[in-house]
Amino acid sequence: MSLFPPIEPYNDLFIKVSDLHTIHVEEAGNPNGKPIVFVHGGPGGGIETIYRQYFDPEKWRIVLFDQRGCGKS
Repeated sequence: MSLFPPIEPYNDLFIKVSDLHTIHVEEAGNPNGKPIVFVHGGPGGGIETIYRQYFDPEKWRIVLFDQRGCGKS
């Protein structure tokens, strides 16, 4: 499988979803591109930097999130 070059997220944030929980979200690629949401496997997984390389960063606004109880969420 051919991957795109490594990129860094342009946005890294935490969304409060309850008094107890926050969800970690990263955005990478083209901020004006078509949004694509990547859901990692589990249980216990999380965002991996290689996931950003699966999509053309010129074309896509890549949205990744750590599911509740995973990664930084």
